[in-house]
Amino acid sequence: MKMRPQLFLVLMAGLCVTSTPLKKSEDKKKLLLVSFDGFRWDYDQDVDTPNLDQMALDGVKAKYITPPMLTMTSPSHFTTITGRWVEDHEVVHNMMFNTTTNLKVPHKQTLKRSEWWDNGVLPLWITAQNQGLKTASVFFPGGGASYRGQAVNRVLVAEVGHPDDNVTEWRQNIDMVMSWFSQEDFHLVTLYFGEPDNVGHAKGPDHPDRKKIIRQIDDIIGYLREAIDRHNLADSLNVIITSDHGMTTVKKRPQVDEIILNKYLNLLKLASFEILDYGGFGILTPRPGKEQEVVDALSNAPNLTVYKKHEIPESFHLGKSERLPPIVVMADLGFNLNSRLIVYVNKGDHGFHNGEMDMKTIFRAFGPSFKKNFVSEPFDSIHIYPLMCKLLQIQPEPHNGSVDATKDLLWSGGEPQRAGLSVALLLSVLVSSLWFS
Repeated sequence: MKMRPQLFLVLMAGLCVTSTPLKKSEDKKKLLLVSFDGFRWDYDQDVDTPNLDQMALDGVKAKYITPPMLTMTSPSHFTTITGRWVEDHEVVHNMMFNTTTNLKVPHKQTLKRSEWWDNGVLPLWITAQNQGLKTASVFFPGGGASYRGQAVNRVLVAEVGHPDDNVTEWRQNIDMVMSWFSQEDFHLVTLYFGEPDNVGHAKGPDHPDRKKIIRQIDDIIGYLREAIDRHNLADSLNVIITSDHGMTTVKKRPQVDEIILNKYLNLLKLASFEILDYGGFGILTPRPGKEQEVVDALSNAPNLTVYKKHEIPESFHLGKSERLPPIVVMADLGFNLNSRLIVYVNKGDHGFHNGEMDMKTIFRAFGPSFKKNFVSEPFDSIHIYPLMCKLLQIQPEPHNGSVDATKDLLWSGGEPQRAGLSVALLLSVLVSSLWFS
């Protein structure tokens, strides 16, 4: 029995090609990170979402993910893009503040303030750029700042008053981002949408308008997938869709006592700085020598827990922060903090303990590097950063996450499926050729 030498050479060449790993720079996959602010983990379960459902079949999803403490927009997004706990990256609130000068800057006005974001921890954009990749950010918190003097290659920052629910702009932004990937060879783009957070705050998570905005989000997911195909990016672009926190109903009923902290202590006399009218999370600097008196007084208030900073549970990953004031106050789920007067108008909010299911959020992903129709167990959002570094094939900065938490989401070794005959099939052909020759 003799095998034709030409066939033997062809088969052996096939074996070598199939077992050769992807090395060339042009084989690097691109990555789009999409965040829908305030998308609670179960928001798609009471709404018809055909595009999200199909995306789960074509990719992977987690049952839910746990955001960091704090469950606020800026701290949570910065954990995702740096892989660091809040006590490490020091973006400890949506508001920029200074406890000495009493400076307080609203959220959207902080987005270009590098002094708030640049605390020694490098976000993924800069790490990727330092390793030869092109990056961009569209409205993503932290993208508008500079880090050690270096800015993100291309940035759009939402201005104060910018509408978050304009579906025409949503589509335009997707078209723009797809052209950056396909025509300008960008490798990483982060794309932020301000919904369903706004609707959740204004109407509450159970309102019909929240369901309406989820349907709008599902439509834009369908548009995104169509745009990926139009730009011939299906084989080169990985997409991660996630969020920063969930949302809960604020208990505004006549039988529920509002938390007004000035009932329990004289804030003017005992505190030199506070942010207490901002949902379920508050911070406070006592006047010299008054720390224990403040703690004792606040311990008598209902529906909240008060911590000295150095006594915060280690699992919160907040206690080592140098920027946080000495006292941290956290309301029970659904209760909002008021300092002196009831000025709070939201019907839904976040900022509560990240162990609460209402604070959990979503994770979906698809693309050539991800498995199909795979549901993973829950994991912490801190682990998204090393996953993104693996997808981009770059060396990460020091971080608190682990690639082991997300390894089951990927094809073996994170490499995409590859075309061509498998080793097993080639061996089968080889045996058959020997048998019948």
